[in-house]
Amino acid sequence: MSVLIVVNDPKKWPFDIPGVDVVDARSYLTKPEFSERRNVKVFNLCRSYAYQSTGYYVSLLAQARGHKPLPSISSLQDMKSQAIVRLVSDDLDDLIQKCLAPIQSERFTLSVYFGRNMAKRYDKLALQLFNLFQSPLMRAQFVKDKKWLLRSVTTIAGSEVPITHRDFVVQVATEHFKGRVSRVRRPAPTRYDMAILTNPAEAVPPSDEKAIKKFIKAAESMGIAVEMITRDDYGRLAEFDALFIRETTQVNHHTYRFSRR
Repeated sequence: MSVLIVVNDPKKWPFDIPGVDVVDARSYLTKPEFSERRNVKVFNLCRSYAYQSTGYYVSLLAQARGHKPLPSISSLQDMKSQAIVRLVSDDLDDLIQKCLAPIQSERFTLSVYFGRNMAKRYDKLALQLFNLFQSPLMRAQFVKDKKWLLRSVTTIAGSEVPITHRDFVVQVATEHFKGRVSRVRRPAPTRYDMAILTNPAEAVPPSDEKAIKKFIKAAESMGIAVEMITRDDYGRLAEFDALFIRETTQVNHHTYRFSRR
């Protein structure tokens, strides 16, 4: 699967990330060479994703082309939804309190670059936020009201990344793309990619190991590559064409978010 980074103006793109193509948004939206490409993952890093903006249309068209954009339109909508933000805050409450406990101020901003933060102590929280909101570059705002709460999550443009952070962004982006390539490399071409969500710690799962193996065998016989995933792989869902949930589902639960995605 090839990777495209789409930006408003490549000349103003402040990062040199090896192994990926950087294209301008207008070309991606209008040139046939991009509409005809298959097996592509688009990292949309335009300046704005506002409704009917260039960035909005890049994600919309990439989704229509099957190019698996990050962020997707649904991710952008999730960031604007206070209900979703509150749900995420509740779901990550233990991790939030643990990570932010030493902070003395009433507000805290966490920069998330491809699921990482410059301070390693925040990496677990940064990864979970990336998994949930699936935006390569973003900021999470936290406020303290008796306890720490997630107040908002917003995307940021490459130009908004502080100069002192840019070498780190190149490093983690390079690691992210190299990791993706190694994960998706397969010895034989397949028609589709399917993920099976399981919880190895679940005492009585919907499907036991024997049943899962039969699912995999049946899928592979039809040219469908299968990969087992867990809740920690939420941020990778866009890599797959289908998701088969084999974990007990609940509404206020990560399985609900997986099904929505």
